[in-house]
Formats: sequence, structure tokens, C-alpha cells
Amino acid sequence: MRLHDYAPRPAHLKWLLDSDPAIRWQVMRDLTDEAPDAVRAERSRVATEGWGAKLLAFQSPAGDWGGAKEDRGLLITLYSLVVLMDLGLEPASKQARKMIARVDQRLVFKWHNNRPFLHGETEPCINGRILGIGSYFKEPNDELASQLLDEQLEDGGWNCEAVLPSAKRPKSRRSSFHTTICVLEGLLEYERAGRKSRAVSKARKRAENYLLERRMFRSLRTGEVIDKRWLRFSFPTFWHYDVLRGLDYLRHAGIKPDSRVREAIEAVIERRHQNGRWPLNLLHLERIPVGMETGVGRASRWNTLRALRVLRWYNNATDRGPTGC
Repeated sequence: MRLHDYAPRPAHLKWLLDSDPAIRWQVMRDLTDEAPDAVRAERSRVATEGWGAKLLAFQSPAGDWGGAKEDRGLLITLYSLVVLMDLGLEPASKQARKMIARVDQRLVFKWHNNRPFLHGETEPCINGRILGIGSYFKEPNDELASQLLDEQLEDGGWNCEAVLPSAKRPKSRRSSFHTTICVLEGLLEYERAGRKSRAVSKARKRAENYLLERRMFRSLRTGEVIDKRWLRFSFPTFWHYDVLRGLDYLRHAGIKPDSRVREAIEAVIERRHQNGRWPLNLLHLERIPVGMETGVGRASRWNTLRALRVLRWYNNATDRGPTGC
């Protein structure tokens, strides 16, 4: 399957570049191959302009984003930190250093014996994200990474229900796509922060195969689509898995695409509107203090950027030689 017709056209690139610095620098890096100095200069603006600056401004002196009345632990804070990573806030910037110092020094899980926020808690889906946040903005947490490796299930993925089972049902032995993608992203950041090891690489490979063996969205047993919502794309993703998020992880991790992603790639193409842009298919119930997209059904710069770079990743691999696709 060749995807040359899906290469970004000048009008699409102009529309993407006429946006926030967080979009622009990633377009320059991933789609237009600008010089590294130009990409770095644009990326530096995330801390002082647009969505990045606005989100940073919502952090309280106590280090959180949800406020004292937040009734879901520190989830709004967690999601805000993940989005700052997605925006590409430079960890070395003074704004990022101030932000993560507040988190590191002041935030704790009160219900978990006042455990520091960056040390994680009990659920792998949350701990995967926290591992990524700490590795990206501050330093890798070896203890948290080891905890996640110990919790990997036989099928190669992770599931929060395997750690915190409901009182009415036994621990799950089957992995969750949602939890698995959160842990994979965290382990990738952990490795890139200088903690590459045989154990972590093996765990990531097993989890990547968990996704790939299921064609990124199908039941291994029946071949049926596990959840049709995974074929609808949103941003931010929060804890939710979808096909575009899964493929973008594989691209970011440098995985060479093979025949197991072909159907998922076709699903991405099918979501493109006639104007060459990808819409925002849905919004999840979770929230952060800053809105970034215009509305469900309307053209989404985040989805368009991610879809185009996923298609480029796939097309470049097929251009270089056989991949079984």
C-alpha cells in the first residue's frame, strides 16, 4: 500500500504552521525537515507563548492545577503535565524548571502515606504517565520503573485492574490497551533519559507486540474490533487509547512498521475529510484548564499533525524496502 497521495500539501502545511508554537515546531521537525536550530528556536516559544504559557500560568504555588477542591486525586495535575510534554515544553527552560520544582517539592498523594507525586502511586496507568513526566522534566525514577516491570502481565501488557481489583471480581490476567499505552510511553521516556537496559527494552518489546498482534485494535481471539471508539481520534488523549495514539507511539519509538499496522493505517486514512484535514472526532470527559481545539467535527490541527507524521513514517518505511505491507 503506497501513500504518496497522503503527503501533506502546501495548503495543509500553511494551515498547520498558522497556529500555536507547539504545533509549529513539530511540523517543522516532523513534516518539513527544517534545520535543527530553527526547530529549537520555535520550540523555545512554547514556554512563553500560546497554549504552553497559558497552561503554565494555571499552576498554583502549591504545584497543582486542580486546586484544593479537586475531588479526583491529582488527575487534572497529571493531565496538565502530560499535555505540557505533548506540547514539547523544553525541560531545560526556566519555566519548566520552576514548574517541576513545585511539583517535586510540594505535591504528595495524601491517601498514599504522603508519597511524593513523582514517586507514583499504585495504578500502572497513572504510574506510567508519572514515570514519563519525571524522566522528561527531572530525572528517571528507577524504583517506579522496576515496579512497572514487575506488574507486566503474561500477555505482554498492563492492566490497572490487575493491581487494584474490584471487591466484586478477581484480579485481571488480561491487559488493557489503555493502561498498556500509558506504560509504554512512560518507559520510552525513561529509556531516553539514560536508563536504557535489557529489561526495559524487553518489556517494551513485549508490550509493543501485544498491540501489534492485535492489529492495534482487534481481539486476538475473535478478530473483532474491541472498541469502535478507538477508531475515533481526540486530543488530549488523557488515559484513553486510540489507534492514532498507538501508531504515533510506534513512530516515536522508531519501530519499523510491518503488515500488522496496515489496517490501522487504513483506519487513519479513512478519517481524513475531503479538505485533507483530520477532524476532532470526540472529546473525553477529563479536562485541563486550557482549551486547544475548536470543537467536535471540526478540523483538528493536533489530529492532522499526528496523522500526517504517522503516514509519513509508514510511507518512508515502505519506500526503503519490503515490510510485508
